[in-house]
Amino acid sequence: MEPLSATEVDSPEALLACAIAQAKPGAARDQEAELYRRLAPRVRRYGLRHLRDAQAAADLMQHVMAFTLEQLRSGGVREPARVLSFVLGTCRMTVSDLRRTERRRNELLERYADSLPQADIHIVPRLDHERVADCLGRLPERERSVLVLTFYDEQPSDAVGTQLGLSAGNVRVIRHRGLDRLRRCVDAGRSRA
Repeated sequence: MEPLSATEVDSPEALLACAIAQAKPGAARDQEAELYRRLAPRVRRYGLRHLRDAQAAADLMQHVMAFTLEQLRSGGVREPARVLSFVLGTCRMTVSDLRRTERRRNELLERYADSLPQADIHIVPRLDHERVADCLGRLPERERSVLVLTFYDEQPSDAVGTQLGLSAGNVRVIRHRGLDRLRRCVDAGRSRA
């Protein structure tokens, strides 16, 4: 194992993880809540980046954080001060497992689709993530910023307004217009395909 760097040991996350690992069962609820508050958004962003699906990212966040807290409580994390590395490794392994499962499911579906009763197959069309990203990039900067802060960072209108120097009402209007433009752009791309 590599020696711990000063920033790893002194980080608030490392201190919280050490406190959770050393606490008696049920005695570190506040530290667990604070660690969750600090790490869950990072895990969600990781999921959005690698899974490109908001629901899958939310599921990843719940799974990784529950697993991390469970392992800290039970002593399963050998070096609690390296909780950030533990969380990142858990994210990577979980995403890899999800991709492997999806690949296997698709292989099985291709192989046995003809033998399945047609009424039982319900495949939901997925959005073309490249098309959405392209349309998002075409939006004016202010609308794009409002949408990203609202939906990817999950910030309420007043927090977005504070960051961008706008009122909460103005943020809601900009968000509404941005979503409308984004929807029209994506729909136009579908009709051309």
